Amino acid sequence: MYDLKSIDELRVGDRVSVSKTITEADGAMYIASTGDFGPVHVDDGYASTTRFGERLAPGILVAGICTSVLTAELVGTVGVSIRDCFWFTGAVRYGDTITFDIWISGKDEENRTVDWQAAARNEAGLEVLKADATLKFPRKKAPDPK
Repeated sequence: MYDLKSIDELRVGDRVSVSKTITEADGAMYIASTGDFGPVHVDDGYASTTRFGERLAPGILVAGICTSVLTAELVGTVGVSIRDCFWFTGAVRYGDTITFDIWISGKDEENRTVDWQAAARNEAGLEVLKADATLKFPRKKAPDPK
């Protein structure tokens, strides 16, 4: 159920690449749960007047998928985010298949932190997201005195 990797199991340079198609359902669930009813995400008429010409998936939805790939596929679920920086470098449209490339870029065992970076591209190869972030891992449990 949970991937309980410790910081000791992670290495700088470890990486994963996962692709996901961003669906209307993904957007609807995100928008309903957050209240992010920005018209570029929900209103075809408004979105058609923007430079994008159509509705876009919320950028932070794409960032959230990036972090879920990180925890599900690379670092496990026990580290907690203490710093997240995302750059939304391109538009994501519903139906786009996004490939997330995520890697461990640094590790500080004394402070129990792991730095990670990511780049996400659509099926045309255009970058749509960059990330640079830090996770903090729990202290090691003391040995059982028994």
